[in-house]
Amino acid sequence: MPDHDTPDLIPLPLVHRRQPGMFAIDAGTAIGADGDARPAAWVLHDALAGTGTRPPVVAAGDPAASIVLRTDPAASDRPEGYTLMVRPERVELAGSTPEALSRAVQTFRQLLPPAALRRSPVAAAPTVIGCCRIEDAPRYSWRGVHLDVARHFMPVSFVLRMIDLAALHRLNVLHLHLTDDQGWRIAVPSHPRLTEVSAWRAETVIGRTDAFDGTPHGGFYTLDDLREIVGYAAARSVTVVPEIDLPGHVQAVLAAYPELGNTGRPVDVRRTWGVSTNVLAPTDEALGFARDVLDTVLDVFPGPWVHLGGDECPRTEWRASPAAAIRAAELGLGSVDELQSWFLRQLHGHVTARGRRVVGWDEVADDGGMPVDTVVMAWRDSDRGVAAIKAGHDVVMCPEQVTYFDHYQSDGQDEPLAIGGLTTVEDVAAWTPPNGDGPGRVLGVQGQHWSEYLPTPAAVEYAAFPRLSALAEVGWTAPERRDAGDLLRRLPAHLRRLDALGVNYRPLEGPRPGQRGGTGRRRRR
Repeated sequence: MPDHDTPDLIPLPLVHRRQPGMFAIDAGTAIGADGDARPAAWVLHDALAGTGTRPPVVAAGDPAASIVLRTDPAASDRPEGYTLMVRPERVELAGSTPEALSRAVQTFRQLLPPAALRRSPVAAAPTVIGCCRIEDAPRYSWRGVHLDVARHFMPVSFVLRMIDLAALHRLNVLHLHLTDDQGWRIAVPSHPRLTEVSAWRAETVIGRTDAFDGTPHGGFYTLDDLREIVGYAAARSVTVVPEIDLPGHVQAVLAAYPELGNTGRPVDVRRTWGVSTNVLAPTDEALGFARDVLDTVLDVFPGPWVHLGGDECPRTEWRASPAAAIRAAELGLGSVDELQSWFLRQLHGHVTARGRRVVGWDEVADDGGMPVDTVVMAWRDSDRGVAAIKAGHDVVMCPEQVTYFDHYQSDGQDEPLAIGGLTTVEDVAAWTPPNGDGPGRVLGVQGQHWSEYLPTPAAVEYAAFPRLSALAEVGWTAPERRDAGDLLRRLPAHLRRLDALGVNYRPLEGPRPGQRGGTGRRRRR
């Protein structure tokens, strides 16, 4: 159970002890760091603009250094474990790894007065914080935030902002859903029509009506855009996991390359939500296309994981296709329904040959399954994750019932229109992921932001916070330290930090009048 001597930090650290005195950040402050501690030091340097000074980064042994960062394997026996000591004359941040040091920097930011998180100072210097000692390490290694940029394109600037907000909460994975029926968001030099055609839809359905807005929508990330995102995230020890959804959710692909489909007939980039029955054909040409795309992805995203989607792939076209039936028979499959697993296993081999690990939604464990080194994201319910663990898979728990933040946040009629469901911040705070029993393990948890009804950055922020803040504590804090009531007690103070950062979060008491948070107001049902 937490002790109330702990400041209003989210997520809650393992150990916090207040100590006498205050530390002041003023014109004489300097940040000391050497070697692999310097990237975290520069992030801290930039983050301190709101204190009225940006302390220079100097060598760790420089006598002027009063905030010292260092990597030290003895700081913790955990990969992201760190210690943070604030004394009146000196602050010391020590991490077992550079990633751990990044987490210590974000905790230090939360020790600052909320106003100090602004981009420019609004209070007279110096900024002072209370002395303390913190010892900390995460429960899970995967603490993720998912962002769907396919249904509604989000600018690079907002993706970078989400990385900053994830890092502040000691989250360490940004999962980018880059492709879907409604849009394709990554440039692939060998297939230029993906950005000429697949990245744009003619218009978008309005809410839950049969009407359309008449406005073209789209966009895509150049490879340099994506390199910028990856580099920005890496400086904050956040790994970007790219998702290319295959072999379903590809109507946008088939708008540009109909020959990759089962019918050969041209289609438009989908203008409505839901799942298209248009899927890739089980052909060598379609596999070649997917490999070409993944080669580009592997070149741009250096992280260990590549997400292949694998969800919601209707078998309708395959079941109606004589060519698909012949291919399934040639491959020795029991039915055309197993073509999805066959297709994904071919891509699994391609990705793993490049030294990466495949991730997929929990459907990848169906109808023939995937190799056990595939990470399964259990979205339909936690039981799917438990079953995958038993089968030997590592699992990220992300059940839609509690981690899909495109759901309504209350049953009030003033909530913005959402896709459905109801997930309150109290639900998230009280959630304990199951561990499962088997050769696999739970890697962690992740919050999802599907963007059918989240068309703008403001709408995504409204959906994300404070529920993502609560999920950060689920992913980080040891079970014996967690208490839902205490987390809810700490949230108001944490929201003042989000105020300072200009985040369009949902207030705990409900949306503010006129607050932008979606495509329209909730309709009475």
